[in-house]
Amino acid sequence: MSKRVIRMDELATTPAKKGTLPVSPATIWRWVREGNFPKPFKLGASVTVWDAAEIEVFIAQRAEGGKQ
Repeated sequence: MSKRVIRMDELATTPAKKGTLPVSPATIWRWVREGNFPKPFKLGASVTVWDAAEIEVFIAQRAEGGKQ
């Protein structure tokens, strides 16, 4: 079974590009440090990704008024 992954450039919004979430890369990294966002994993020395299913759960929980 293959796992879908998502990179930071797809997740975060920057002045040049809209991402999945309306927050900056710095906000995502802060949420990770605080334990409020799924932890990423490394595919290689310079490739960090998140499990797309975990991101979908994160978004769904917030949409339902869950943990913030």
